[in-house]
Amino acid sequence: MRSMLLVALLGILASSASAQQGSVMGTWLTASGKAQVRIALCPDPKSGAICGTIVGLNEPRGPDGTVVAPDVATDWRNTDPALRSRKVLGMPLIWGFKKTSDPNTFEDGQIYNGENGKIYSANISLQPDGKLRLRGYVGSPMFGEMQLWTRVN
Repeated sequence: MRSMLLVALLGILASSASAQQGSVMGTWLTASGKAQVRIALCPDPKSGAICGTIVGLNEPRGPDGTVVAPDVATDWRNTDPALRSRKVLGMPLIWGFKKTSDPNTFEDGQIYNGENGKIYSANISLQPDGKLRLRGYVGSPMFGEMQLWTRVN
């Protein structure tokens, strides 16, 4: 009886882990390797279907170019002077996405580029190889830049 319960519990855990592996939900390493972004359902549906926040930083730099501790890194490149002192950890990075007929493709969202302080339109899709494909653009997706993010968990 006890072993059957253990087998059932392991099966439930494995199925929930594999469900997340086949989903855009989870934590992703950006193409630059500088940040980890957690993608989840938006807490407020007005913000879109999925949202992403920065949950980890690799060797963040301050305005003078020196490495700073992740918990003190600020958004000093932001084009809005009022946001330049906000902490990068916990900062929203993606929002406003709309669902498509594919449960792992989202369109017409926004992505913030912390390296130049600008916001771009974006589409996101989970690729067959498990990578997350993001396409940021101005105007038409045809003229954008594509990145592949790697799942952390």
